[in-house]
Amino acid sequence: MSLSKSALAAVVARDIPPGSYVNLGIGLPTLVAEHLDPTSGVVLHTENGMLNMGPAAEPGAEDPDLTNAGKIPVTELPGAAYFHHADSFAMMRGGHLDVCVLGAFQVSARGDLANWHTGAPDAIPAVGGAMDLAIGAKRVFVMTTMFAKDGSPKIVPECTYPLTAPACVDRIYTDVATLQVTGAGLEVLELHDIEYATLADRLELPLKDARQ
Repeated sequence: MSLSKSALAAVVARDIPPGSYVNLGIGLPTLVAEHLDPTSGVVLHTENGMLNMGPAAEPGAEDPDLTNAGKIPVTELPGAAYFHHADSFAMMRGGHLDVCVLGAFQVSARGDLANWHTGAPDAIPAVGGAMDLAIGAKRVFVMTTMFAKDGSPKIVPECTYPLTAPACVDRIYTDVATLQVTGAGLEVLELHDIEYATLADRLELPLKDARQ
């Protein structure tokens, strides 16, 4: 069975090194906060100005002044700090984040990221801080479904949507596979409810099976 959204978030959380400073993008990546080990020392950063963000607030315990960048009510962990939006972006652009986790419309075989606009005439562009995170974080993880609603792959030889940043993605986490971006192409690290040959055929791009 392919991974649920929650199970996929758990896989991403597992691979975040202890003690990392991490930004979780809007949408699917926010679920990662629910699966981080409280003893890992991972510090979550939000682009709207908070360090040491906790999981989402329980219903009835929301604080309207305490939200993440996606306007979702969240909690604060001991030692949480607040700062100006401009300072938050300075952290993002200055290389102070170890990992960012972003959603994507497309990722190319060389790690180009397209996640802010589909190019459709009626689409609403939503870049937010993605460009700053994509070029500023030391490692960029993408978290998305492998295939769009029409069955087309989101992992492509070349992005056809407007780019967020070129060659910025290090690892791609999807509901059916985890892929590592390397200078020699994409390596398959994990598979979920799909055969390697089937995945390679559907993606129509070179893959290397790096599973042990």
